Parts: sequence; structure tokens; C-alpha cells
Amino acid sequence: MSALSFLAVGLSLIALFHLFTRQKDHRSAAFWVALVIFSPLFGACLYGILGINFVRRRGRHYRGSIGPAYRDPLPTCPLFSNENPAVAERDCSLAMVLDRISRFAFSSGNTIKTLINGDEAMPAMLEAIRSAKSSIALASYIFEAHHIGADFVRELAAARERGVEVRVIVDDAGTRYSWPPVTRELGSLGVPVRRFMPNRFILRLLTMNLRNHKKLLIVDGKIGFTGGMNIREGNMLLRTPTHPVRDLHFRIEGPVVAQMQRVFAEDWSFCHGESLDEKLWFPEIPAKGSAHVLGIVDGPDEDFEAMPVALFAALNAARHRICILTPYFLPPPTLLASLNLCAVRGVEVCIITPEKNNIPMVAWAARTLYADLLEAGCRIYESPAPFDHSKILLIDDAWSCVGSTNWDPRSLRLNFEFNLVCHDEELASTLSGIFEAKKTESHEVTSEMLEMTPLPQRLRNGIARLFIPVL
Repeated sequence: MSALSFLAVGLSLIALFHLFTRQKDHRSAAFWVALVIFSPLFGACLYGILGINFVRRRGRHYRGSIGPAYRDPLPTCPLFSNENPAVAERDCSLAMVLDRISRFAFSSGNTIKTLINGDEAMPAMLEAIRSAKSSIALASYIFEAHHIGADFVRELAAARERGVEVRVIVDDAGTRYSWPPVTRELGSLGVPVRRFMPNRFILRLLTMNLRNHKKLLIVDGKIGFTGGMNIREGNMLLRTPTHPVRDLHFRIEGPVVAQMQRVFAEDWSFCHGESLDEKLWFPEIPAKGSAHVLGIVDGPDEDFEAMPVALFAALNAARHRICILTPYFLPPPTLLASLNLCAVRGVEVCIITPEKNNIPMVAWAARTLYADLLEAGCRIYESPAPFDHSKILLIDDAWSCVGSTNWDPRSLRLNFEFNLVCHDEELASTLSGIFEAKKTESHEVTSEMLEMTPLPQRLRNGIARLFIPVL
């Protein structure tokens, strides 16, 4: 037996041992076992790159250095009230579950403003940076150094020059969408900036899937922005960019901003080692509205699979209507089953996803999931160009979930994400209007359309489905 054969057998045995002892998802494990057995060397190497989480951040260690936690050991239910007892019971029950899932507690007295596309979001964020008096914390997955990104670089540097404490985190993969990388531009201007997990060579391969997908901007510890929007020119639709992208972002005021600040502080401590001064970065925040809001952190470490569990709880609490807007729709089997069950018990389930995806293989695989959903009574729509990167979940007429998480394995299991679950009828009404407008311009997918799919496309889609665990 050759040395290469010994290597293949040895790596395969190591991969199989790890799969049998560490892999929790049996469907994903079955995929990897088959790949390792039928293609020992390639399968074992690919599993080492894509299938193993090499990151175990010592969350409690660095969280303990960032002041006290923002919740009690035993969660308590916010006192939701409603004239309809059934609605009040639903709201309080769901709040209790979500409060236990998240390591934060529900925060009352918040206000959330919806910003449509970069044309609304980017100017609002830049204005907040210009008005900063004490601190600016910014985290982004993609942060381009040119066009609209150059405006952010300039304003961040100007804020630092006038004495504002500035900290910036950009995911290592996200710095590669423009040249020179924005971290180099910010660093040359004296702005404290760090790349998230800046590994090189073989270490980059081992952690290439573990990305910081959060989008956070917190100004003076009191004004926050979050959602799904990256800092790139494609979001500026009025400028007719080459690759336009529709998206939603949100401006938040109220006590929940402290949760956003803490999430950034944890990541900054992980990237830099610095603990942000509590007095400067965590001021007292007065109530600004009536929304109950909860931050949910998700990632392949101490917060593993918090978001899938939260989504499962929200779906099962729905009584009348579920609206899902997502750019990538590859939910795990538990969420698929929950969606089907919701439709069967009479809940209106409506899903909007792009007609033409920027990752074609994701769209091909997603099409294989549609038939069962349609049979159960769910309705699926595909939105026309430009590509819609928006992410919202609406439950009945009061609950909404916004943030960075997509409905796909990469986002739900591998990425570091942040979302806000909101109980606010005004926000839900606004987002429902946006959802309905998008549905009106979209094309509904029917069972007849799926049956008419040409055989070559069915074959392509079926092959793509095999790779759902790593998409």
C-alpha cells in the first residue's frame, strides 16, 4: 500500500471517529460519512475544512471582564397585556420561551425605525457617526473601502480626530470584497480596527466557514443600528450600482441598545483583548418608546443554535399568520416540519425569496424543498431583480424578528449572528406593509410550475440538494 493510501485511510478514520463522537446533526453526519467512505482522502480533507468547528471562544472568560450580565439567572416574563386573553397568553408564553433561549432579558421602552435600502440606511448611519460625542462601535461582515464605504472611513476618522472613542470590527472574509482592504485604510488613519479571525494559509481553510455575520453600529451607547445590510455601494439603489441589492436596516433607541453594545464589546475583547470601559461605553439609557425587544446572539460557540430554537418557538406560537422574507431559504428539517404543521393547522404561511439568487446552488437546492411546503398549504413567492437581501420574520400582528440571520445552514449553524425579537404592533404593521408590497411584485410558485420543471433542471436541483449541509 502506498503512502498516499495510508494517509487516506488514516485521515478517514480520524474523520469518522470525530463524526461518530462529535457530530450532533445525524443528517449532516450521514452526508459526511458517505463522502468520507466513498472518497476517503477528498472527503476527510473536506470534512476537516467545512465540517468541524475549530472555534470555541471562551465566552464566559471574556464576558466576565465586561461588567455584569444584563439578565437575572432566572428569566421573568414581561407583563404583556391585551384585551383578548388568547393573544395575551400567546404573547406572554412566547416571551417566556424566548427569554429563556437568549442570555439577555426582554427590554421595555424601545423604539425601532425601519430603513429601506442603503438610500435610507447609509445616510442615517453616517449622520449618527457625525453626531457622536463619546463612542462609536461598528461591526460589519462586508465593509468596502470605496464609494459609500469611503464616506464611512472618512467620518470614522473625523470622529476619532475630535476625541470620540472609535472601535471597528470587520470580518476577515468581508475585507476581501474591495482593494485595498478597509482595515488598512482605517488603520492608516489611526482608527482602532480589527479583522475577525484573520487566519492565514491552512488556518484560513479550517475557519473559512466561521464568519462574523453581525451588522452593528452603536453611537454613544444610546443609538443603535442593526439588520442585514453590509456597507457596500450595491445597497445604494438610487446611484444605479452595477450589482444592486435591496435590503432592510433598523435604527434603535432605548435600553435594548445596551445589549447590542455588549455583543460588540464581547467580540472586541475576542479580537483585541481590550475590555471596553463600562462608564464610557455603557451609559444609562432612558426609555424611548413602547416596544419590548430582546437581543439573541447566535454562533458556533457558547450560543450554538440559539436562533434555530428561537425560530422554532416563534413558528409554533403563531395563530394566524407567518411571513418570512429571506435571501436564502434552506431551513433545517425541524423548521420545515414546523412550517408544514403551521399550515396544516390553519395558519397562513407566506415565504418570499429571490427569483434569481446571487448563489445559484442555494436557489437550486431550495427548489427541492418547495413541493412539500406547497402540499401542506404554504405559499411561496419569488421576488424579481434586483436581488433582495432582506431578512424579516413576522408572527401574527405584533411579533417581528429582524437581524442578520438567514434561513440556511451556514447562518443557523456556522456564522456568528445577532437578531432582535420585537413585540411592537407599529413595527409589525410597517414590516407587514413592506412584505405585502414585495409579495405583490413577486411571482407565486405553484405545484404545477414545479411539475413542469425540465428534467435537466430537476437533476441539477437534486444534486444541489445533497450539499445542503454545507451551503
